[in-house]
Amino acid sequence: MQLAKWKGARVIAVASGAHEAFLRSIGADEFIDYTKTAPEDVAHDIDLVLDTLGGSTTGRFVRTIKRGGALFPVFPLGFDGADDAGKHGVTVSATQVRSDGAQLAEIGKLLDAGIIRVAVDGSFPLGEARKAHERAAKGHIRGKIVLTVR
Repeated sequence: MQLAKWKGARVIAVASGAHEAFLRSIGADEFIDYTKTAPEDVAHDIDLVLDTLGGSTTGRFVRTIKRGGALFPVFPLGFDGADDAGKHGVTVSATQVRSDGAQLAEIGKLLDAGIIRVAVDGSFPLGEARKAHERAAKGHIRGKIVLTVR
């Protein structure tokens, strides 16, 4: 979200209401509380949807995206809407992240300048990695889970 804002995008965040203030603080222009409103019922003519939940529910976003737009499910397993996406002129793509030194250097500059920031949900010593996994399994994470090595 922060990089999208840096590049000039208008960002709509979807989460439960408990996360609204946090998401607005890192750049959300609009917020949809999915516990009250289905995002696909109110969002229309979207250029890009990044679905971090993914899975079988990802297809619901196809109708929110304008022709020529794109849908990026972070977890594409279970997505079965490729035919529907094709009919609506929506590109669906799942990508893998690859390290890129030049990009990481640029992100480092953005972090140093305060343009973007890293939110930390929790920090655990490496010896408590199990607790970190348990925290991740609970879901509804606000930021990153960090393992520290001393």
